[in-house]
Amino acid sequence: MPAFKTLDDLSDIAGKRVLLRVDLNVPVSDGKVTDATRIERVAPTILELSGKGAKVILLAHFGRPKGAPVADMSLKLIVPAVEDVLDHAVLFAEDCIGEAAASAVSKMQNGDILLLENTRFHKGEEKNDADFTAALAANGDIFVNDAFSAAHRAHSSTEGLAHHLPAYAGRTMQEELEALEKGLGNPARPVVAIVGGAKVSTKIDLLMNLVKKVDALVIGGGMANTFIAARGTSVGKSLCEHDLAETAKQIMIEAASAQCAIVLPVDGVVAREFKANAENEVVDIDAIPADAMVLDVGPKSVEAVNEWIGRAHTLVWNGPLGAFEIAPFDAATVAAAKFAAEQTKAGKLVSVAGGGDTVSALNHAGVADSFSYVSTAGGAFLEWMEGKELPGVSVLIKSA
Repeated sequence: MPAFKTLDDLSDIAGKRVLLRVDLNVPVSDGKVTDATRIERVAPTILELSGKGAKVILLAHFGRPKGAPVADMSLKLIVPAVEDVLDHAVLFAEDCIGEAAASAVSKMQNGDILLLENTRFHKGEEKNDADFTAALAANGDIFVNDAFSAAHRAHSSTEGLAHHLPAYAGRTMQEELEALEKGLGNPARPVVAIVGGAKVSTKIDLLMNLVKKVDALVIGGGMANTFIAARGTSVGKSLCEHDLAETAKQIMIEAASAQCAIVLPVDGVVAREFKANAENEVVDIDAIPADAMVLDVGPKSVEAVNEWIGRAHTLVWNGPLGAFEIAPFDAATVAAAKFAAEQTKAGKLVSVAGGGDTVSALNHAGVADSFSYVSTAGGAFLEWMEGKELPGVSVLIKSA
């Protein structure tokens, strides 16, 4: 991986104003944060900078206010949760630029932590506007980006600031980039990727990129039905994008050309209705009843997936194998996740996973903490897997 500067490259920062981009876009209900995971992820960087005497100025977005102040998208709502996680007082400024920000910054003591108001309250943020970026930069001496989850956006606070100030990766960004390098950048082979989810249409770029980089691609979830149907097998009433049959065939052709094995289900768990504990049965994939739908891969398929995981030295996972949200159609995802966790704990596997449903599925299986790395980045993780350039990362590399 190309070099980028980290906090290890920073010295004597006492009194320096550090503009620290973090991800505080957390779920809130009735005015209270319901999941502080993202705050917890950036806490080490915040506390390290504060502990070294820097004046830590947090930049973040919250929701989609579309360039204007929205009361229930104010970061002021997040302050108590941030203070709770950090066990440290957090100051707040009513704006991220202008007099309100400048005044709050001027009053800071060494080690203080200040949260500026939602950057997306200004249209200039998402446009990466030069004047807005300059206004943000005016309050800092150093820029640290610790928000990999927003790195796929070329916004003022994620990309623009690196052109104005010395730029560094925070600990979370560093950890993420190092994990991703182990996953696909320079992985230990064999490499196996598991891709699941509902639709092929949302992951065409991902699949096309992976078949060129991995030794085996396991396809599960609803998208597997599209591949199965493309081979001429009836999938009954299963979720299936029949109009993408040619796309599925092309992906299989590309995989064959790249000597990447495509692993599709050989059996499935079918039901006549989509609900928890619906009456179900296991059938071979070429014997799906016309009035039934596949809601999970079957035990023979799980055995095949685990065989591939057992051969692998690296596993990259995005998307569940079945409708894991409802029992018993979570069985395959849970079984494969537990086996991957066992291999990881035994030191036989580097396992990198990401994407909203994937994180939920691994938490459901109780193994998220046993994987080598689980990304909470969502869109940025997916775009990285697709092989796309992430502006917030590229600019750190260029400024290194």
